[in-house]
Amino acid sequence: MENSVIMLSEGQREELEQYVRKGVHSAKLIRKARVVLALNRKGKKDHLRISRISEEVGISRQAIYDIREEFLASKSIAAFLQRKKRETPPVESKITGDVEAHVIALACSEPPVGCARWTVRLLAQRSVELCFVDSLSHTAVAGLLKKRNISLI
Repeated sequence: MENSVIMLSEGQREELEQYVRKGVHSAKLIRKARVVLALNRKGKKDHLRISRISEEVGISRQAIYDIREEFLASKSIAAFLQRKKRETPPVESKITGDVEAHVIALACSEPPVGCARWTVRLLAQRSVELCFVDSLSHTAVAGLLKKRNISLI
């Protein structure tokens, strides 16, 4: 349990206090810095309890434990106060240039028999039927058409 105690040097404490007071930072990172400052035991006879810090900062006790462990594992304060890098890349869009061209060409063509005009749902359904793409939502089609300023009316 002793290795989970935060003992900040004067320089570290100053750096965290400056981070909280000055500059433009995300609220989450400022909150993390405040938690570490509250957990600092150096030069204090009595320390704040986790439950009291939780109430003051407005986060769960588990979040405070997580922040403490993250701080103790980090190499420096600068590394601790950076956003985490994304582990997995974002999902690639199903709408490639080729699919986009097919959908736009379809939207500009005559609507199917029995329909007065194309709808985004109909375009999405027909794009899948014609094997332009394996699946496609109507909202993706609407976004594509909006991006290209194409109106179905």
